[in-house]
Amino acid sequence: MSVELHMSIVLVGVNHKTAPVEVRELLAFSDEACTDGLRRLVDGEIVREGLIVSTCNRVEILSATTNEQLESGTERITQFLDGGRRLPQDFLNQHIYSHRDEEAVRHLFRVASSLDSMVVGEPQVLGQVRHAYSLAVEAGTAGRVLNRLVHHTFRVAKRVRTETGIAANAVSISYMAVELGKKIFDSLKGHTVLLIGAGEMAELSARHLLNAGAARLLITNRTEDAANRLAREFGGTAAPFEELERTLAEADVVICSTGSPTYVVTEEMIRKSRERRRNRPMCLIDISVPRNIDPNAGHVSNVFVFDIDDLESVISSNIREREREAERAELIVQSEVMQFQQSLRLMDVGPTIGALRQKLQDVARTEFERQRKRLGPLSPDQEAAVEQLLMATVNKISHPVLNQMRRFYETSDPETMQELNDSFANED
Repeated sequence: MSVELHMSIVLVGVNHKTAPVEVRELLAFSDEACTDGLRRLVDGEIVREGLIVSTCNRVEILSATTNEQLESGTERITQFLDGGRRLPQDFLNQHIYSHRDEEAVRHLFRVASSLDSMVVGEPQVLGQVRHAYSLAVEAGTAGRVLNRLVHHTFRVAKRVRTETGIAANAVSISYMAVELGKKIFDSLKGHTVLLIGAGEMAELSARHLLNAGAARLLITNRTEDAANRLAREFGGTAAPFEELERTLAEADVVICSTGSPTYVVTEEMIRKSRERRRNRPMCLIDISVPRNIDPNAGHVSNVFVFDIDDLESVISSNIREREREAERAELIVQSEVMQFQQSLRLMDVGPTIGALRQKLQDVARTEFERQRKRLGPLSPDQEAAVEQLLMATVNKISHPVLNQMRRFYETSDPETMQELNDSFANED
């Protein structure tokens, strides 16, 4: 009687903690490379299932293999991550980590819950795990183990988000800038926001502003083409840089991020803008280094000026708060790891119990055939009735035994259960 072997979970990868960006980008996978690569990696024997998470901060390969193939499976995955580049083994060992079974599950739960992120609590990583799973489904390499694991992972991430405040406080400069604007006006809905500058920080701010519901987005930059590009991307309006003083009067919130060595927005410009605005409140946020907004602009009534130091002091406080919340999140992860390991054991017991039930039925049928002559002539209906009676008797007798096996399986270690599986498989 054959019994399915105990399945193991293996995770191999690099991340921002173990490898610099030069290494991570060398090992990174495009979407197309993910699906093609997974089909090569998953051979159905050594590696049964596979999934690749490839982002700017991590490249990780998650797989399911049998307990018997654990060592060779880990080696195969490591070689696959190398991707034929033939990197020196000591180089790989310096950057690559591997986790198995419970530690692999815990690692994935922590990744999806943003406990292993460069910025703890950032929301993007869960979407990246979802995308990685969709690519594995597309490649046909997500089977019963990874399907269960990934869906359990989504549940854990949701619990962490809803039961802790890990994502409640802003911890990025661009996001914090938008949050300050929201605090001044309660909401950005119906308000006009002006971005001065069109670099990376301005782009990040634009994304946060759209999510916050800003009604109108104005973008100005010394290089007109850059302002036009950003305006097209985010549905905003490019404003001529030479008309900055007039444009300021239209803005409720101004976020300034340029490389200018001097003030781009002066106190005089703000005084003139306030007159045109009829003294309506105005929030100026300077995330430039050196500063591009004259701090004296904050002396104008109903004008609020914040610089990057103001933002960073709040962010430092928020990071400490997130770290406290992360401790609560770790307890949730630990609890969920135990629950998943139990569910995985119950997945393994199914084939074992099914095989035992089949063996008992086969014994009953064999005995029926051996004693058949002693029953005399039987019609086909009578034979079917006798067999049905035998099967019903076997099922009723075995039912409490099999239930006890399930309970035993929940609390037993994999080695004990493998011995039990082997005993069934070896019996004649």
